[in-house]
Amino acid sequence: MSDEQAVEVSLSDAEPVATVTSPTPQSPGPSIDIAVAAMISPKETLITYRDLLDYISRKTGTPTNLVQRETYAEINNLIRQGDVEMAFVCTGAYVEGKRSFDMELLVAPQMYGETYYYSYIIVPANSSAEDLDDLRGKSFAFTDPLSNSGRLAPTYMLAQMGESPESLFSGYSYTYSHDKSIEAVSEKVVDGAAVDSLIWNYFDWKYPDITAGTKVIVKSPPYGIPPVVVPAGLDASLKDQLRDVLLHMHEDEEGRRILAEIKITRFVEVDDSIYDSVREMTEAVGRQ
Repeated sequence: MSDEQAVEVSLSDAEPVATVTSPTPQSPGPSIDIAVAAMISPKETLITYRDLLDYISRKTGTPTNLVQRETYAEINNLIRQGDVEMAFVCTGAYVEGKRSFDMELLVAPQMYGETYYYSYIIVPANSSAEDLDDLRGKSFAFTDPLSNSGRLAPTYMLAQMGESPESLFSGYSYTYSHDKSIEAVSEKVVDGAAVDSLIWNYFDWKYPDITAGTKVIVKSPPYGIPPVVVPAGLDASLKDQLRDVLLHMHEDEEGRRILAEIKITRFVEVDDSIYDSVREMTEAVGRQ
């Protein structure tokens, strides 16, 4: 898909994209740098993940740093170069990272009893649109060029209709976070958007006044859930330690509380094959 017609949309003043150190280190020495892809905006990411990283710091006895970047590609580059020890990434970014530099799957969150999620096509609550074809000649927001739910899946839906973003929409934009896409639709900045079902559901629970301005008109088939990954060359003992902390987090009261706040039941090991349907879509759509 050509991105020449794509523009970026901003709903607020620029938010800082930074590295934040855990305030509760327990021992001197190296820190654990943990990247979180901008599936939600930097401010919301900090709110959401602060307690989780503090928990990892306490369990490992090592300070943790939250590392954020604006795009999924920038996070992938950090993993490629070994500049972070662990990362929470989008499914599409994982598939691309696995293909291009052997990004390694560590664990995945189980949410709402599943290790799958969906792409939602959303429109303003009072829109008459009932499917993608009803958005012909309208404006649309994607999330990130590497996003599965926010770019690849809807582009694949269009291809099945014999359409493309250029042929169906009057114009499209990238918001670079799913919450900004939800807000763009709620505030009628755009006529439609493709978003991660997990994030829309989370916002519907936490910020119902925002999602009340939207409605879901299309739900995709299930895709493998956005995973937790590590660089291929990460020290084996650290990799095992991080995996162990996450896999057993639901077994203590503090861990369950933190997980409940971000709607995760537990972390589990999953097979890479759950992402094969995304690979098939990538091959079908192709990337330019």
